[in-house]
Amino acid sequence: MSFPIKPLVEGCLVIRGDKEERAVLCSGDKTYDLKIADTSNLLLFVPEGQSPEQLAEGPACPRVAHAQIWGFCNSYWELRKQRPKLKKLKKLLLENVYEGPALRGEEENTENRYTMSDLLERIQASESELEDGLRSLHACQIHGFWRLLDFDYEMKLLGHVTQLVDSESWSFNKVPLQNCLDELSALEPKEMIEHCLNCYGRRFVEDGLVLFSLDQDSVCRALALLLLQNAVKFNLSEFQEVWQQSVPDGMSTSLSQLQGLALVDRGSRPQTIALLRVEDLPEDTQERFNQLFTLREKWTEDDITPYIKDLCGEKQTTGALLTKYARSSTQNGLKVFNSRRPVAT
Repeated sequence: MSFPIKPLVEGCLVIRGDKEERAVLCSGDKTYDLKIADTSNLLLFVPEGQSPEQLAEGPACPRVAHAQIWGFCNSYWELRKQRPKLKKLKKLLLENVYEGPALRGEEENTENRYTMSDLLERIQASESELEDGLRSLHACQIHGFWRLLDFDYEMKLLGHVTQLVDSESWSFNKVPLQNCLDELSALEPKEMIEHCLNCYGRRFVEDGLVLFSLDQDSVCRALALLLLQNAVKFNLSEFQEVWQQSVPDGMSTSLSQLQGLALVDRGSRPQTIALLRVEDLPEDTQERFNQLFTLREKWTEDDITPYIKDLCGEKQTTGALLTKYARSSTQNGLKVFNSRRPVAT
């Protein structure tokens, strides 16, 4: 029986991984786990071989064709689509964060800076997935190098924009780009102002003008992070009051904006909230569940879902993950999940 080789993925294929990492195969937009699988059939490599479908199109009378065999094997690479491994991306970019233009007389740190080519050599992800990861981190390309903005500097930029919107009485849904650049260029580089607008707003064109609609959830989430990173735990009611006061007038805060960023403990008295970012958790599924159950013995489905939904593969649900890695029970009439295996505390 013949098996003509057909490409599983389109375009250029690259194997990526450092010496201490398990190799992955990347196409232009997907990442695949590589695993050797054995077969009891002898696989033969025949140049210019024809499939049964192709032979059926030829002459009706049977004929013998002599073929040269280039090689054979009893195993093959099995590909399984997997999530890109982007945790290392943030670690690399944190080596030299961008804190704004160098002051007069100061020299900029040029060490540990990475171009896109550098990152593709180090990160186990396709180029498309890597670009998505850079966008989610609010990374910015400066002089050809991808840089992560220092969080305080990023908040400074956002503060300039929101204060200008307030002083000019603009709508948050129609912030004119050119006016922002003209008014704020004396304070910060125009490229940084536009980058901030791209991170926290949606660009659109109306009557020939480039406008931005600031995203309420993104702005409120960033200001919540600014508050939460300075405390181990926060009284929930006090936090909600301070948080609402910190956001621009006209924007409303909601705990739903903090999914995957902060965890509310409703069992404590008073109720508390603490920083817990999904990006800081392990990428491995079992390790992720181990850490979550170390932090809290029992989870409701609503609380744990934001911290595991990124682990879902194709056609996989968070419910399937919980069935495999957790055990459910009922507590005070509420369905909760705990670990299937003993967890060190």
